Amino acid sequence: MTFSNIKYILTDIEGTTSSISFVADELFPYFRKNIHVLNSLKANEIVKQAFEETIQLSQELENRSISTDEEIIDTLYRWSMEDKKYTPLKAVQGIIWENGYKSGELKGHVYPEVKDQFEKWSKQDLQLGVFSSGSVAAQKLIFGYSVSGDLTPYFSNYFDTKTGTKRDVQTYSKIAQILSLNPTEILFLSDIYEELEAADQAGYQTMQLVREPVEKQWKTQVNSFEEIIID
Repeated sequence: MTFSNIKYILTDIEGTTSSISFVADELFPYFRKNIHVLNSLKANEIVKQAFEETIQLSQELENRSISTDEEIIDTLYRWSMEDKKYTPLKAVQGIIWENGYKSGELKGHVYPEVKDQFEKWSKQDLQLGVFSSGSVAAQKLIFGYSVSGDLTPYFSNYFDTKTGTKRDVQTYSKIAQILSLNPTEILFLSDIYEELEAADQAGYQTMQLVREPVEKQWKTQVNSFEEIIID
C-alpha cells in the first residue's frame, strides 16, 4: 500500500508495533505481582499524584470513597484487571515496569520488521511518533528496552491519554495542531477500527495493522510494516 504527501507517521503500540499478548501476558501480570512496591514509593511525585487522582476518580466514576493506601492499591489492582485506561493506573504501571525493564526481567516486544522500517522511514526524513493508551513513560520503556534494542531515537513525540482518548476525533485534531501539520500529512497506524475511524474523521491518512488475532475491519489494511510504502 502506497501513501503520498506524508510527513509524519503516528503509530499505536499494542497490536501494531508489539503483540497484544506481550502486554496481556507479561506486562500486566508483572504489574499485579509487584503492585505493593508502591507502598515504598509514596514519596515519588508521580505515585503521589496518581494516588490522589485514584481517590478522585473512584469518587467521580464509581461513587466510592477511598482514603487508605491499601484501598488505593486495591482499586488500582482492580482497574488493572478490568483493563481500565485511567491515567493514574497507567502512571503507576509505568513506574513498576521501569523497575522490571532496568533489572532485565522485562524486554519490550516489537515485531521483527519494525526496527528496519523505522530506520527506512527516518532515512526518508519522515518524523515518527507514538500514540498509546499507555503512559508516555511506559511507551519509552517498551521501545527503550526492546528486543531490538533502543528504538527511542526514532521518535520525536509521544502522546498518551493526557492528550485525549484514542477514539475521539478531537484528540487527533489536537495532535495535528501540536505537530503544526495538516492532518492529511499524518499517517496513523493502528489495529483498532474505532481509533482509525476517529483519525480518519480528523483528516488523517490511516492504515490498519492486521496481526493475529486481529481481523480485517478497516478500508486499508496490511499485515506488516514492510507493506507500507511512503513515496
